[in-house]
Amino acid sequence: MLKSVKSRAEEQFAATQKKDKQALKEKEKARLERAEHLAKLRALRLAKEATDKKAAEKPAAKKKKPARSSKSVA
Repeated sequence: MLKSVKSRAEEQFAATQKKDKQALKEKEKARLERAEHLAKLRALRLAKEATDKKAAEKPAAKKKKPARSSKSVA
């Protein structure tokens, strides 16, 4: 009787350990996916900032002001 109780407890402990390992694997997988997602977003943001900076450095095409007519109203 003592042996069966002990073996049942060991089996339950082993099952719990297995579940814990699986849960840790799932957490780690979710953490990695989130980190990859954030890295992708960061790369996109940095690329956009670089293109915005290049666009700001280029001198904008200056529009010519329309010439004022020298006609006077009399």
